[in-house]
This record gives sequence, structure tokens and C-alpha cells, in this order.
Amino acid sequence: MADKGTPHFHNQPGVPVIHVGSKEFMCIGALPPFDHPHVFIDMGYDSETICSYCSTLFKYDASLKADEARPAGCVWEPDFATDPASR
Repeated sequence: MADKGTPHFHNQPGVPVIHVGSKEFMCIGALPPFDHPHVFIDMGYDSETICSYCSTLFKYDASLKADEARPAGCVWEPDFATDPASR
């Protein structure tokens, strides 16, 4: 994971739960430009947490890779070449 940095997840589709493969990640809310402040979330010993900005419920799933989510469309891949917000 060190080669990619901290995984970022969004809830643009408005799903009630996002299963993630990492207990440490960033939530951005919706997709830019409608995102909320990018907040670092650390579940610690818990297996689920709620984002304090957008109230998305994240659940840890050990069967997923650190940078994967279910639904898969909730993984945010910034385009550093064209997206000034991702710089």
C-alpha cells in the first residue's frame, strides 16, 4: 500500500454501506467538485465506522485488497493530470 498511498473512497452512488479492504483510508463524500473535506479514518480495533461528514457506514472486509471496495465504483482514483483538486 505504501506505493499507492492512502486509499480514498467516495459514496457518489449513495449506498448505505461501503465494504473496504483497509482499516485506514480517506473518505471524500461525493465526487469532486461536490466532495467534503477529505478526512482520514482509522477504524482501529473496530470493524466498522461512520464518516462524521457524510454519515457513510464503512465496514472492513478482509477478503478485499487494501485499495478495493464493494461496490467497486466507490474507489476514488484521482487524475493528477487533469484534476486540480487532487493535487
